[in-house]
Order: sequence, then structure tokens, then C-alpha cells
Amino acid sequence: MAHRGILFLDELTEMPRHVLDSLREPLESGRVFISRAKQQTEYPARFQLICALNPSPCGQFDGDIASARATPDQILKYLGRLSGPFLDRIDLQVEVPRQPEVLRHGPSGTTATPSETTAALAEQVAVARRRQYQRQGCLNSELDVNKLQQVCTLSSGNHDFLVTAIEKLQLSHRAYHRTLRLARTIADLSEQKDIQRAHVAEAMSYRALDTLLTRLKEL
Repeated sequence: MAHRGILFLDELTEMPRHVLDSLREPLESGRVFISRAKQQTEYPARFQLICALNPSPCGQFDGDIASARATPDQILKYLGRLSGPFLDRIDLQVEVPRQPEVLRHGPSGTTATPSETTAALAEQVAVARRRQYQRQGCLNSELDVNKLQQVCTLSSGNHDFLVTAIEKLQLSHRAYHRTLRLARTIADLSEQKDIQRAHVAEAMSYRALDTLLTRLKEL
């Protein structure tokens, strides 16, 4: 039902793990296979997955582990409900901080600047998409591994920077390739021909959950 649309999962860690892992194949292939005793049915399932979760089972977390009422082990067990292969397929992991100033100032205090309007952002995305089709005939998200190496070339310094970051977070080869695609997209949104260090660093900054898990394991 979410084909060509958005599949939103709230309270992600409350979902059964086997249900989340069943999304891995359609996230990769854009198709879902349903098998029963006597037949198998295939459906198109190319969707955008958006999830939300509280990073601590206690419901109190402001980015600092010390702020949570749960212990690091309890948080790690709670987040362990999400498998590594499933997290690998989530390109953007963004921490949403508490915003107490919004409560103080009300909705009128959070007006967007003209450069942040939906129309301006939509045009920026449309330009980036056109650039991708002109360069490689498809979107960055649709690049296979071989084409990825041709389109997303990095300088030796930027490659070492990315590999070091990937190793520090103990991420997989799949996460490496997905981060590379994301860095290419960030460069396209910035109207840059080549992927720069800033684009790679920004792409890695969108691994908030992986970063939290690494911090918890080090405690």
C-alpha cells in the first residue's frame, strides 16, 4: 500500500523484530514476495521508509546518556531490538533534540526564513534530481555498486576519512556504499561536481543511532 509513497513506523523499537527484518528485502529490491503453501505473489514495493523512536526505554533522553533514567545496559538492550542489517538500510539517522524554547515562544516564534520555504527546497531537490539523471541516467539511490564507484569518486584523503569513520562506528560495507551515495547527493544539492570532505562529513553525521550504539558499547 505504501508503493511510491511513505511508510511511517512510529515507536520503532516496539515493532516485532521479525517484522522489521522482513522489510530488508523490499528496501533493497523495491519488491515484496508473499509466499503461502501453494503459491507465491509478488508486489511492487518501492517506498520511502520513515521511522521514529525514543532512544531510551525510559522516555527521557536529551542527547546525553546521563540525562536518561535508564542505565547504558538497559538502553543498549532496548535498541538491540533493531538488527544491524536493518539499520544498515536507513540512510539518515537524525537526532531530534528537545526544543523548550518552542513552548516558551509559541508557534509564532518558529517562522521559517524565505530560503527555507517548501517551494524553495522542492526546487533545490528537483535541480539535483535532474543533475543525477543527466549524469548517470538514474537517481543516486538506484546506482549499483559498480556504477557507484564511477560516479562517486573520492580523493585518497577523503576516502581514508570515510573508511576511518566507518571503522570507528563498526559499520558494514553496505553502510559504506549507502553513505557514499548520500555524500554524492549532498554534493548535488550543493551544485558541486566533486564530492568534498564537507559532504562526506555531513553524510557521516547522519548516523546518529549508530553513533549512540558505539558510545553505549564503550561505557
